Amino acid sequence: MSRPYKRQKQARVLSSREVFRGPVFRVTTDRVIEPGGVMVRRDIVRHPGSVVILAVDESRSEPRVVLEWQYRHAAQSFLWELPAGRIDEGEDELAAAKRELIEETGYTASHWRLALKYYASPGFMDETMAVYLARGLRRGGAQPEEDEIIRKRFFALSDIVQRIDTGKIQDGKTIAAVLWLAALGPL
Repeated sequence: MSRPYKRQKQARVLSSREVFRGPVFRVTTDRVIEPGGVMVRRDIVRHPGSVVILAVDESRSEPRVVLEWQYRHAAQSFLWELPAGRIDEGEDELAAAKRELIEETGYTASHWRLALKYYASPGFMDETMAVYLARGLRRGGAQPEEDEIIRKRFFALSDIVQRIDTGKIQDGKTIAAVLWLAALGPL
């Protein structure tokens, strides 16, 4: 009888060649023998990882979460989403989360907790997303990067869940983090 979750054999990388390098990510073409013994080519987007900030205001009876409205060219649309950003080289996740929250919203938080960590799209990317719950918010001045034009707004948690249910929020990191928070119950 096999155990369904026993340690599985890893793929064996025969060769790896960088085919693109940009300011945010790079792409490699790998030749691998997968655990099932099949030799395949895999094109992988290599990314240093991202942080997502679930900034929660608990000053009212229902928690409110800060969302940002910004243009996303790949989606060819403006999207409501949680603050997020890339982890800089040599930076740890929590430091990146704190930096991104200040840059994009101007807020700082006194309490931080890792909520979730997952692969953004493991079929072709190695990017992980670490979601941090930020509480005890204090307002300050935002410091967005030159190319960031961001509107921010607090929404009641139930309003965001309803927007997810009706397809008005389509950003995956926001959906995952908000539904995690809604399932958590009272903070």
